[in-house]
Amino acid sequence: MKDLLDWIEARIPMMRVANMHALQYPAPKNMNIWYVFGFLATIVLVNQIVTGIWLTMNYVPTSEGAFASVEYIMRDVDYGWLLRYMHSTGASAFFVVVYLHMMRGMMYGSYQKPRELLWVFGMFIYLALMAEAFMGYLLPWGQMSYWGAQVIISLFGAIPVIGDDITLWIRGDYVISGATLNRFFALHVIALPLVIVILVFLHIVALHEVGSNNPDGIDVKRPKGSLSEDEKTKFKIHEYYTNKKDILDDVVPFFPHIVLKDLVAFAIFCIGFAYVLFFMPEMGGFFLEPPNFETANPMKTPEHIAPVWYFTPFYAILRAVPDKLGGVILMFAAIVMLALLPWLDRCKVRSVRYRSTLHKLNLAQFAVSFVILGYLGVKPATVIYTYMSQFFSFTYFLFFGALWLYSKNEKCKPLPERITK
Repeated sequence: MKDLLDWIEARIPMMRVANMHALQYPAPKNMNIWYVFGFLATIVLVNQIVTGIWLTMNYVPTSEGAFASVEYIMRDVDYGWLLRYMHSTGASAFFVVVYLHMMRGMMYGSYQKPRELLWVFGMFIYLALMAEAFMGYLLPWGQMSYWGAQVIISLFGAIPVIGDDITLWIRGDYVISGATLNRFFALHVIALPLVIVILVFLHIVALHEVGSNNPDGIDVKRPKGSLSEDEKTKFKIHEYYTNKKDILDDVVPFFPHIVLKDLVAFAIFCIGFAYVLFFMPEMGGFFLEPPNFETANPMKTPEHIAPVWYFTPFYAILRAVPDKLGGVILMFAAIVMLALLPWLDRCKVRSVRYRSTLHKLNLAQFAVSFVILGYLGVKPATVIYTYMSQFFSFTYFLFFGALWLYSKNEKCKPLPERITK
């Protein structure tokens, strides 16, 4: 067996790559609970791919058979109900861990130099996830799926000159029909998962090229004089550890130290996931809406149309603007501003631990605004809710404007010489 492994290693360096990017990858020793959400996102991605493959074995992507096939999966396929709920609950769990992962990046400045590209890849993953979730949302062919897709696709019609052509191209028909369902199925099952996997790979490559950030937001230090200047430029950070040319004082090998922390978080996550899965998979209508248990009916509009919860912050921003085109622009601007964070934040200090009180308050109000916008997005568009949406949309964008203004001359606490525990 050893000879076989050596023969494979000489042709495909699997163990060297595994040591470099997993087993012996040097992770900062002060990583806390906020650093488990990237690992959990990977676990949920695997869950979505595996359960999605099994669901497609019995799903019929036609307007006549889609809803009935979902009912068949739920009632007649062995453990079909479990697979369907694992997939639907997994979609919401995916966005929960992604939002927390993004929040950690904002707290500890993981988007700042030299990690700008890492953050941009992360935002591309987020956009691809939103597209993937939207495509999958139509597939059950329920009432809310049908009418939610109707509302979202119609937004593109607000684009001047080419809007009608874009909506026609997205639908594949003059109305949402079997043609729309079929192309959404193809994109949801094949194209977008492939894009997401590629982006995740690039995200990890970008991370391991510059090294992981840490709660202190400072670079790891090496023992003074342990390497010559030529060696410092020749070897990258992971090669220091793998080749044992330098033992970094501020890092630990990813295995077993960080892996054990991730496994504890994984166990806790599994308990919560299983509780939702077996006792409240609809989550009171937030994960699976009651109208979606009725087959799509173009002649009957639901009393209140709203997207699934992970889209609702941006849907509330959309509804806050009376003009349709203005709402669409503001909704997309809300995502673009997140992608521009590396250039809007001009402070040299990364971590919220050492930044000013003003920044802490600004970050806290941003998180509160995002959560409240998510709540407002599921409520009817009454006068009071519209005013609230306008106010919290303003505070959402205020975060970015204020950050750009105060960050350049922000008074921060002194940074430690080395990372702390």
